[in-house]
Amino acid sequence: MASHDDVDRLIAAWQFERPELNVEPFHILSRVTRLARHLDIARREAFAAHDLETGEFDVLASLRRSGTPYNLSPSQLVNLLLVTSGTMTNRIDRLEAKGMVERLPDPNDGRGVIVRLTNAGKVAVDQAVTDLLDRERVLLDSVSAENQKVIADLLRQIVLPLDDANMPSDE
Repeated sequence: MASHDDVDRLIAAWQFERPELNVEPFHILSRVTRLARHLDIARREAFAAHDLETGEFDVLASLRRSGTPYNLSPSQLVNLLLVTSGTMTNRIDRLEAKGMVERLPDPNDGRGVIVRLTNAGKVAVDQAVTDLLDRERVLLDSVSAENQKVIADLLRQIVLPLDDANMPSDE
């Protein structure tokens, strides 16, 4: 028999107080919410260990994943990370002050700039992602590799139509 968690107690309380409610979504989505909180803590700790905030890591990781020469335009970063241009400017400013990125003239647009990952930024993001993956593995230690694949496939079934519905149109 499975152990009871906080979500089981939450569901029992709602069923007692409001027995007419169908609380089935809570079985999955309240656990996803709790897991997201644990993941957020692990992410913040992993990034803080490398003098990064979550948003800064996202910029560095986007640049790192872009491949050599590890550069993107600010508008490409805005589109990838779904943030405002003002937010992106602030992130780039902070990372530039830390020596993790540099702004260079865009060779294809005389008025534009590109943001390039520096060696210090590459080292920081590589270390941070390794630390993050170590912490994420700990979060999943109680689940077999086979069940992790099943969970990933099931979550994809939930997330994919939501992502597709929220994609901006080209109109």
